Amino acid sequence: MDLIRPPMGWNSFDCYGPCVTEAAVRANAEYMAENLKDFGWEYIVIDIQWYAYNSGVQLEETGYIPFQRNEMDEFARLMPCPQKFPSASGGEGFSQLASFIHGLGLKFGIHMMRGIPRVAAHSHSKLYDTEITADQIANPYSICEWNPDMYGVDPRKPGAQEYYNSVMDLYASWGVDLVKCDDIPDPADELGRMEAEMIHIAAERAGREMVVAFSGPASTENYDFYRNNSQIWRVTDGFTDSWEDLHEMFDICRNWVGRVSDGGFPDCDSLPIGQIGMGMTQRRTDFTIDESRSIISLWSLCRSPLMIGSELTRLDHDTLQMLTNFGILRLTEVSEGAREAYRDSDVIVWRSTDRYDGAEYVAMFNLSTAQTSICPKPFISNKDGNAIELWRGTEINIKSTEDLPGHGCMVIRVEK
Repeated sequence: MDLIRPPMGWNSFDCYGPCVTEAAVRANAEYMAENLKDFGWEYIVIDIQWYAYNSGVQLEETGYIPFQRNEMDEFARLMPCPQKFPSASGGEGFSQLASFIHGLGLKFGIHMMRGIPRVAAHSHSKLYDTEITADQIANPYSICEWNPDMYGVDPRKPGAQEYYNSVMDLYASWGVDLVKCDDIPDPADELGRMEAEMIHIAAERAGREMVVAFSGPASTENYDFYRNNSQIWRVTDGFTDSWEDLHEMFDICRNWVGRVSDGGFPDCDSLPIGQIGMGMTQRRTDFTIDESRSIISLWSLCRSPLMIGSELTRLDHDTLQMLTNFGILRLTEVSEGAREAYRDSDVIVWRSTDRYDGAEYVAMFNLSTAQTSICPKPFISNKDGNAIELWRGTEINIKSTEDLPGHGCMVIRVEK
């Protein structure tokens, strides 16, 4: 599947962790349809442990309860927990919720863990349309370090591909448009690589176009593997609302220069802005408005997927304004050749070109907490072009010095 622009939408994790409910998903979907859809936001993605009976639990920092009760069908396939998702009762799965989201003109995505449920292996659950049981394909030596719900699937065993086929067929029957596949191991792990390839094969044959997103993090030396088996691959560990994480992303993005294309997008992770909470008491992000603009600017310039992590129904005015800035969001499609052009201890400058009309983009980021002044002229080849600062939406003189707020940025478009 070739996508002209990376997916833009909402992911439940930053705000709800593994405790999101159908009511919350529906409310956020309705808000997106009414307020954000016209600006390119279209995916509603339910993140981890939608199958777990942990509604209302005040979770610790890790957010996972080992060996809790999980909802599963007779064929070793995880199902939505009906306590969280009432419309899933009676074996409906996510069909009704996906239909509701599609009815709003949006797309529906879910999270999956690599592997087969450990409880299915222990109970010898039969795989769909086979005489093989879950324990015969499970690899008990392959367990996620941070979530023990699953055993890996041994790709050498008969029934392994058939199991993943049955999972993806189920997701396709529900109307899933995006599958976020977590705990994808380094491709140097031969069995892990083969297992990830089975997931890709299963998605391709499921009879419905579904975006496959791998969570790694990915490394640049394995670019070909990720590009051949997914449309999205995460390039960082979980991104949190800390300046240290954002500062590190400038280096990570620089490492991935030249490895983005239609249908293949390095993923800088979700946008933990606005009201977040990780399934616990909601709180405001630790990012300032200026830092939040810097995140959206860098992600967009590098054509990363954009997944909002906040509670949409509680968006403040400034955050909503950021998420509806068409000039910035358009970069996710048009930005070409994005690269770092300058760096010192206080300032980083990125440049790219509009692939449709040849306009130049110059993004200037302030790494210091104090206001910094900089002139954009040295970084712009067309010294006579009309220039617009996209966050303010105003024309500027590129020969004049501009003030960048602490940890803030400017994104300038210069006409060809």
